[in-house]
Amino acid sequence: MNSHIGIVQKGVGRGAVLGFPTANIIFGDPSVSGIYVASAVFDGREYPAVVFADQKRNILEAHMLDFSGNLYGKEIKVELLEKIRDNKMFENDDDLRAAIAGDVEEAMKFFKNV
Repeated sequence: MNSHIGIVQKGVGRGAVLGFPTANIIFGDPSVSGIYVASAVFDGREYPAVVFADQKRNILEAHMLDFSGNLYGKEIKVELLEKIRDNKMFENDDDLRAAIAGDVEEAMKFFKNV
């Protein structure tokens, strides 16, 4: 669908606070926005991921499933595979956390069926 390669940048850490740490890379595709099922490749290994494509900040925030570690300064490739939903504002962190958990569940279903 759509591939992006970049160096992982330090963000504000909100994803980690919510329980869903992300690897953030800069991208410049104004046609990409929303939440996606994705594949993230780091160090020759592919990880399923959920990605938030934030057009306003030109950042892809990839929550890599089954990965833990520090990727700051490392190059990753993110391939957007299928859009889950559009961006949405949430009233509080609990609602956002629940939505992200649902996005992760959708990604797990996607990869189970591939």
